[in-house]
Amino acid sequence: MKKGRWTGGLALSVLAAATFMYAGSGNDADSSTDVRRTARVAFGSLNETITATGVIRPVTGAEVNVGSRISGTVVSLPVEVGDRVATGQLLAELDATALQAEADEARADVNLAIPRVDLAESTLARRVKLATTGLASAEDLEIARRDLAVARAQLAATLARQRSAEIELGYTRITAPIDGVVAEVSTREGETVAAAFAAPNFVTIIDLERLEVLAYVDETDIGRVIVGQDSVFTVDTFPDVDFIAEVTAIQPRAELQGSVVNYLVRLEFERSDDYTLRPEMTAHVRIVVDEREDVLTAPRATIKRTTGRQYVVMQSGAEWIEQDVRTGWRSDSKVEFLSGVREGDVLELNPR
Repeated sequence: MKKGRWTGGLALSVLAAATFMYAGSGNDADSSTDVRRTARVAFGSLNETITATGVIRPVTGAEVNVGSRISGTVVSLPVEVGDRVATGQLLAELDATALQAEADEARADVNLAIPRVDLAESTLARRVKLATTGLASAEDLEIARRDLAVARAQLAATLARQRSAEIELGYTRITAPIDGVVAEVSTREGETVAAAFAAPNFVTIIDLERLEVLAYVDETDIGRVIVGQDSVFTVDTFPDVDFIAEVTAIQPRAELQGSVVNYLVRLEFERSDDYTLRPEMTAHVRIVVDEREDVLTAPRATIKRTTGRQYVVMQSGAEWIEQDVRTGWRSDSKVEFLSGVREGDVLELNPR
């Protein structure tokens, strides 16, 4: 993605310098009291854009519903909506009394199983020594080996139960899986939650550092959109700020809104330290689908059309004259001149 935070206006073309100029003469076209708004012809770039409306959404994995894997009573819920949380921070805690007792019992079983293994190992060692002198039979050795195997299996089983009990005990502490802001708290201290059929949701966390724009592009324009194109968008809360973005994906499945067919286009943008964007904000998107560099341009408002004629009103010395022109590309605000004017010519805006 091309770097750049944000700009006060879209820096995709060289703007014509607009000035106020006075002309001196006695008629309406050259009256010394007549004020003309003007623009100067200059070399610059023209961008062809398409417009779309979109919405700001968290990227996949940036919005997480955090719940419990076990049933129990909530004894602690130390977060509220709007709190910033870090990965691993405690969000909620369930009553752990019963599970703590099970973990203690499993730990005690392990402590009992360990000496049984030690005893079985020493018994087998004695039987092996006795067998070398003929004081222990083959059956005695077999029994000792079997007892050791059983003791070891019992120890392994108790260790597994201990691990399971400790894991269950750990489920009583619900922690944040990502950094972010608490967007919703769905339960309260003292409530009993049941996880028999589905994990109950406690807290929703959104990482405001990882947002994207989903733009709804009309089917008539989608064929001109490709991954990697530059774009810009504004939001209603910061209408004078342009946020620079880039097309990262085009969803193949269309979405029907009423009778209009749209395609979702994903836009990645750099977060600004000065402006906080939030999920579900409406984005007004412009995607640059083509660009021409180093062409003569001026605002489109300088063009006047009559039947069979296209011209501008241009300053020539102390007078204002009509000059026929030939134009090429057009953007939302500017037009390319192919003939009729030169760089530096002063043109009247909205000529009468």
